Amino acid sequence: MSNLEALNNQLFLAINGAADSPAWLVECAKIAGDDLVYLIPALLVGLWLQGGSDKRGLALRAFAVAMLGVGINQVIGLGWQHPRPFMLGIGHAWIEHAADSSFPSDHATVFFGIGFSLLMGSALGLGIAALLAAIAVAWARIFLGVHFPMDMVGAALVALASWALIAPVWAKAGTWATRLAESAYRRMFAWPISLGWIKS
Repeated sequence: MSNLEALNNQLFLAINGAADSPAWLVECAKIAGDDLVYLIPALLVGLWLQGGSDKRGLALRAFAVAMLGVGINQVIGLGWQHPRPFMLGIGHAWIEHAADSSFPSDHATVFFGIGFSLLMGSALGLGIAALLAAIAVAWARIFLGVHFPMDMVGAALVALASWALIAPVWAKAGTWATRLAESAYRRMFAWPISLGWIKS
């Protein structure tokens, strides 16, 4: 076993919930590890509905960064399969999960991708909140026994790489993509927009 893998296992065992972990802590981890991800679409939709091309462009860019990050993860998983802790009989698994590659974490990649995008955009407060949520999700997924710590480091690096790849493309085509999305949105939601329920 390499030194890095040994460190990965040691850190995992230090964070992973033990058999005698308090029930409330396990439930908190399940909420953070499984349910916080549903806040991401709510956050992006909320940002979009505030109106203004700047906020809508930021929401689209954050979404693109997160999706590219998840796509990169799939490519990594195809090229290098890293087993999850429960597949190796290490620690305790508190939730069921498919026995697929653990590296990097998709959940954490989405949160880090959104957080980096917002932080480097014009939504500093939301960006910080998203990154704090990313840390909570990372802890929870390790505590619940479905990821190793290095999966989370990998997720942060993939998210940062995804942001860097999107940046030059968005500089050239971001305005066009935002206008196209706004046009489609106004056609699809013409009725509630006409009633003043949502912004055009």
